[in-house]
Amino acid sequence: MPDPTLLSDWLEFAVRWLHVVTAIAWIGSSFYFIALDLGLHRDRNLASGADGEEWQVHGGGFYHIQKYLVAPEQMPGDLVWFKWESYATWLSGFALLGLVYYLGAGLFLIDPAVMDLAPWQAIAISLASLLAAWVIYDLLCRSPLGENPTLLMILLYLVLVGFALFYTNVFTGRAALLHLGAITATVMSANVFLVIIPNQKIVVADLVAGRRPDPKYGKIAKLRSTHNNYLTLPVLFMMLSNHYPLAFATQWNWLIASLVFLMGVTIRHWFNTRHARKGSPWWTWAATVLLFLVIAWLSAAPTTSADEDARLDPAAERFAAAPGFDEVTGIVLGNCSMCHAAEPGFEGIARAPKGVLLETPGQIAAHARQIYLQAGISHAMPPPSASFLDPLDRARIAAWFRAATAEKG
Repeated sequence: MPDPTLLSDWLEFAVRWLHVVTAIAWIGSSFYFIALDLGLHRDRNLASGADGEEWQVHGGGFYHIQKYLVAPEQMPGDLVWFKWESYATWLSGFALLGLVYYLGAGLFLIDPAVMDLAPWQAIAISLASLLAAWVIYDLLCRSPLGENPTLLMILLYLVLVGFALFYTNVFTGRAALLHLGAITATVMSANVFLVIIPNQKIVVADLVAGRRPDPKYGKIAKLRSTHNNYLTLPVLFMMLSNHYPLAFATQWNWLIASLVFLMGVTIRHWFNTRHARKGSPWWTWAATVLLFLVIAWLSAAPTTSADEDARLDPAAERFAAAPGFDEVTGIVLGNCSMCHAAEPGFEGIARAPKGVLLETPGQIAAHARQIYLQAGISHAMPPPSASFLDPLDRARIAAWFRAATAEKG
């Protein structure tokens, strides 16, 4: 019978792969169309009545692209809708959230030192926050503030800072930053699903019926699309942050996340200005570097207590009581704890890899699955240059884990 843990890990890998591929497709098309729209030549009197045009070359061919401000006089029969990239990215991301953080809530989502929650409570807060983020954002966009894009952006930024503070006072640091990315991605995808595409469908329906489409629908969609453009880079940072304890495992993780959102604005502002042929605001790169240096400085603050005094959930207790645990504890302490420590003793490592601490029997039991996958049935850990783990010791780790999971069955 196939190893359930092995199959689970491969399922997570497959969903993560899908998520990355669909995200590339969505972000790529988003960046392309923003650059295209900003770079259109609108100073030409086009016979087609289009608002602007652009000539591009790619893959050995030339492309002549025209944009209609509202819609063409006749609807083409082969109209392509750019929406499935967004939907697939969100759906695969939510599936990954469930596989990693909901099924592994006791390890990755809950930090009793921050807020002692039952798994169902933590999951309920997670789901409710995704919905709340969209409702708050949508209400602000539909308010009179929608007529003042700059003021709206400032207020939305403050909302994000508020969510950063909220999450870091509820979840583990890793889950907090991941959820900041999740709510932002939810807003972005909901913009496409609930606003941009419906507005475009209204325009299409009016055109098919022979009515002149109302330009307001395009204006609304453009505002939401602009927000998506500025949010893309911070979302990517948040999604990658769970691999870097220097980002999530510090007492200033909420501030680090808040500054990353500003970096997203400065970087995109440079590209958007360039694409619009309005010059090269090099000051934005100076601001970005300054923000990054501040983030690096903040990351040197003391780590959070997320993993140091973690309680043993029932699953971890089972691994602690399984045959061979004392032997495995000695193996891990002798080969892994020099790096996976609150204060790593291995030269060049400032924070425990992925924030995983393996200094106590409780921590080792809590990370049984990771130890089994990384050092039991694969040779991923420890790195050969750091420590040599005897094949017999790897077999002991695998036997201990399988004994514990067999007892569960």
